[in-house]
Amino acid sequence: MSEKKSGKLRILVAPLDWGLGHATRCIPVIHALLAQDCDVWLAGEGAQKTLLQQEFPQLPFLDLEGYRVKYAKTALGLMLGILKQAGRIKKAIKKEHEWLKQVIAQYHFDAIISDNRYGLHHKNIPAVFITHQLQIKSPFGKWSERWLQQKNYAYINQFTACWVPDHKSENQLAGALSHPLILPNVPVTYIGRLSRFEKKEVNSKPEHLLILLSGPEPQRSILENKTINEISFYKSTATIVRGLPDAVQLIPSTNMIRFFNHLPAKMLNEEMQKASCIIARSGYSTVMDIAALGKKSILIPTPGQTEQEYLAGYLAEKNFAPFILQNDFSISKALSLVNNFQYKANNGVTDNEMKEAIRLFIASLNK
Repeated sequence: MSEKKSGKLRILVAPLDWGLGHATRCIPVIHALLAQDCDVWLAGEGAQKTLLQQEFPQLPFLDLEGYRVKYAKTALGLMLGILKQAGRIKKAIKKEHEWLKQVIAQYHFDAIISDNRYGLHHKNIPAVFITHQLQIKSPFGKWSERWLQQKNYAYINQFTACWVPDHKSENQLAGALSHPLILPNVPVTYIGRLSRFEKKEVNSKPEHLLILLSGPEPQRSILENKTINEISFYKSTATIVRGLPDAVQLIPSTNMIRFFNHLPAKMLNEEMQKASCIIARSGYSTVMDIAALGKKSILIPTPGQTEQEYLAGYLAEKNFAPFILQNDFSISKALSLVNNFQYKANNGVTDNEMKEAIRLFIASLNK
C-alpha cells in the first residue's frame, strides 16, 4: 500500500477530534483533491475515523491519536478543565509531530492538510492548516484573547499556509473569529464556506423537525436527554440524529419520531432538505451546512464553548438564525423563537473558492 501511484501526488488529510465538525468539513476538501487526481490518505481515530471511512471506504487510513480533551458538565468547569489539560494537549501536539515524521519517512507524502491539528507540519513538505478560528474567544477578557492569539499563531506560523473556511468580505459566517485585525505571518487564503451538502429540489414537510445532536460529552447526552423528554409532546413528525457514528445501540423509532445514531452525508442531506426547521448546535461546520442549504434553524450553543456562544450571538444579529441556551431549551420555546424571527434570505453557497485554492496548491506542488 505504501507504493506510490505513478504520477500522483500523495496528500495526507487529518482533522482534529473535537466533535465531528472538523471531519465533516474535510469531506468537500477530500472530494476536491480526488477530483485533482491526488492519492489521498486520511488519519485520525474514534468517531472521526468511523465517519470518514463510511464516506471514503476506498481510501487508506492511518491511526492517529486525537487530543482527547475531556469536558465537564458546567460551562465554568469546561473552561477550567481545558486549562488544566493544556499540558497534556501540548504533549499530544508534540507526539503527533513525531508521528508525522515517521509516516512521511514510511509513506512519502507530498503534502499535508491539517484541520486544526497543530503538530502536523514538516520542515521539508508543504503543510496547510485549516481553521476558522484565527481569533479564539475567551470568557476572561481581551488580554486573554490576545494571549491565545499569540499562542495560536505561533503554531500556525510553522505551516506553509493557512486556509480559512469563510468568505473574505461579504456573507461572512464566522465574524471576528475568522477576520481578526492581525493575521498570521504565513499566507492566509479565505476558501469560502465548506459544506458536504448540495441544495436540491426537495419538498419540505410542514412542521417536520430535524434535530441534530452533536458535540463533546457529557453535553451531547445532556441535550439528548432534554430532547427525548420533550419530543414525545411534539404533535408532528421529527427526525433525531444522535451524532454517534460509533454507537451500536439504537433508540426505538415510532411512526412520528425517527432516531438515527448517524446518517451518511447523502441521507443527511435529504433529511435536512425535508425539514421545515433544523435544531442544532452552533458549531461552525453545522452552521456552514445549514447555510449551504438555506434552511431555517435555531441554534443551541454548547455550554462553555465560547466559540459557539459567540457564533450564536453573531448569527442572530445577522438574522441568520435565533438561538436558545441549553438550560432554557424546550421544543415549544425554540419554535416560538423561530416563528417570531426575521430570517434573512440565504442563497446557499458555492465551493468555487475552495476548489480554486486546491487547484493552485496542487499546481505549486507540481512545479
